Amino acid sequence: MKNILVVVFFIVCNFYAFAQEKKVRNYEYIVVPERFSFLKQNDQYQTSSLAKFLLAKNGFTVVLDSEEYPRALKKNPCNGLTAFVEDKSSMFKVKVIIGLRDCFNKVVFISQEGVSKLKDYKKGFQEAIRNAHASMSDLKYEAFSIASKVKVKKQNIVEVPVIQQSLKTKKVVAEKAAAISVKTEEVVLNKKLESINILYAQPKENGFQLINLKPTVVFVILKTNVKDVFILKGKNGLLYKREKVWFAEFYEDGKLIVKKYQIKF
Repeated sequence: MKNILVVVFFIVCNFYAFAQEKKVRNYEYIVVPERFSFLKQNDQYQTSSLAKFLLAKNGFTVVLDSEEYPRALKKNPCNGLTAFVEDKSSMFKVKVIIGLRDCFNKVVFISQEGVSKLKDYKKGFQEAIRNAHASMSDLKYEAFSIASKVKVKKQNIVEVPVIQQSLKTKKVVAEKAAAISVKTEEVVLNKKLESINILYAQPKENGFQLINLKPTVVFVILKTNVKDVFILKGKNGLLYKREKVWFAEFYEDGKLIVKKYQIKF
């Protein structure tokens, strides 16, 4: 566990509260567990449903972990955050906090403590969650501008004379330009994938062993609660998926090593 905490520390920078809030705003998706860790049943006291409803008011796209994920979140789980509610209740008061974790299981946001004096568990937890969420009112989803996210490659630009073009012609040209751009990106990506080492996954208890064509066991990976993120057993690191490529990040002799793979499960 200590090794994993060290890896997470070096992979994800430790921001101050303002920086954390600014970063959280650029995540479009939040996943809410159907059952929080301190409860015995799914959506007990309607806590998960309430958390989903409240976080959606901040402008995020919120889904329960039992629901169908949006395509972008399926493709890359690091596009979203996972919410959690932590019970800090005392004998006479219900107290909770709402937190958000990134795909490396690092806590990137913690709300203020929400308190309720109601004795009924359902009403008490719901009021406490609402009060905790009230401290998150300024946390709004803010999408990156397209210009800051997309780098236009010169070879993908199609120059077309603008003089006396009809709207229909412009639309056709734009569609063709977009198709050329997508096709170019796919060719580049496929060529990159062909040059990446291929590993084959064999199921093991709590995970898989990854072998090459020799065959030799390259890694043993252990499952986590985060989709497409695994712990590298015996190494100080993680295995995670970005786009169609798997990245193994681990420390060796104090140096961070990053390797890319295609993995056949």
